Amino acid sequence: MKSILIKGGHLIDPPSRTDRLRDLLIHDNKIVELGDPGKLNATAKKEGAEIIDATGLIVAPGLVDIHVHLREPGQGYKETIESGTKAGAMGGFTALCCMPNTSPVVDSPEITRWVLSPERNAVIRVFPVAAATRGSMGEAITEYGSLKAAGAVGVSDDGKPVLQDAVMHQALIAAARAGLPMIQHAENTKITVGASMNAGARAFRLGLRGMSVEAESGIVERDIRLVRELTTSGKGPRPHLHVQHVSTAKAMEAIRHAKRAGLHVTCEVAPHHFMLTDEAVEGYNTHAKMNPPLRSEADRAAMVTALLDGTADCIATDHAPHAVHEKEQEFEKAPNGITGLETALSLSIKMLHHQHRMPLLRLIHLMSTAPAHIMGLRGRGTLAPEAFADVVLFDPKSTWTFNARNSPSKSRNTPFDGQTLPGVVKMTISEGRVVYKA
Repeated sequence: MKSILIKGGHLIDPPSRTDRLRDLLIHDNKIVELGDPGKLNATAKKEGAEIIDATGLIVAPGLVDIHVHLREPGQGYKETIESGTKAGAMGGFTALCCMPNTSPVVDSPEITRWVLSPERNAVIRVFPVAAATRGSMGEAITEYGSLKAAGAVGVSDDGKPVLQDAVMHQALIAAARAGLPMIQHAENTKITVGASMNAGARAFRLGLRGMSVEAESGIVERDIRLVRELTTSGKGPRPHLHVQHVSTAKAMEAIRHAKRAGLHVTCEVAPHHFMLTDEAVEGYNTHAKMNPPLRSEADRAAMVTALLDGTADCIATDHAPHAVHEKEQEFEKAPNGITGLETALSLSIKMLHHQHRMPLLRLIHLMSTAPAHIMGLRGRGTLAPEAFADVVLFDPKSTWTFNARNSPSKSRNTPFDGQTLPGVVKMTISEGRVVYKA
């Protein structure tokens, strides 16, 4: 692998707070040096480096998505690790944390290693999140130490909550001892049976059973209580609770209070939850059906506020591909989830940068540096020397029209198909390899 000089670009690196014109030199799979414009030309010439002209572009750490469904093993008709990572590269991502709700469930070291096998043909780095309980049944916890040794970076029963207090208590302790985040899908499934959208007047009018705000906030509050009890006991390592795809103001407020109390609680927000409301469900649009569901305007605005004020730690897509025939069913029968890797950066630029004036430095922190830190992905989310050469080049001012049919993903279930969006990814480099070029 040879050297690459990326020159003329506006470099953004949140850890060093760099936000200016800088050139970047890569050798093999690592970042070697940063320099003022033109200062690295001699070194690059000596090394015979490939020159990439980034004039007019943002040069940033490759994006990191800590919540994706790559559907393998067992559900390759929806997505494969190869197709999902290609979709990620198109969206500027260089690292994906994939969820364990596959068939079979990723609940053993053997299956974890299968996900990481070179035969999966991943074009960017994949980091498995293993099941928190055997078969994700919410009863007996898995062997977290062995799963970590096999390559797992977190534990979760994603798609299902760990509902029993005693099991969640045990999971938090075991995850802390293993040095892993305990990642929770916050939903009290005892009160959401049959629910297919947000509870409220619209659900009533459409004749659909609604999912209450309390179904989410109640589990978040329960989990925070357990974290507080374990933290204040002083026994054992400090637990880390990460709450997935927060969608309600009430749950976010509980997280805000937990952070103020000094508890190690982090959370993510998905682009669809800060872009859309349950109005998108009108017409029984199954491409607007997900779990947690699209909520009220007040909840949507609260997600934006949380990203702006730092309560929400990162943006994660919850990329959840489904086959066309699965989504072309009655609303209540259609599966939950939408794809999101291709559009996440553009949607974030549109809502947070353009509409709410969030600096790109902060936006890249939310989409790269912070998620890498949450999952302990060393050498990711930064352009510092010796970091992995994971880089995205994009134009935040140009626009493009997203056509789901042109995506490398095997699925097309998105409410954003056909939309013209700002922020064009021009190139994605993963560990020194160009894996996507517009």
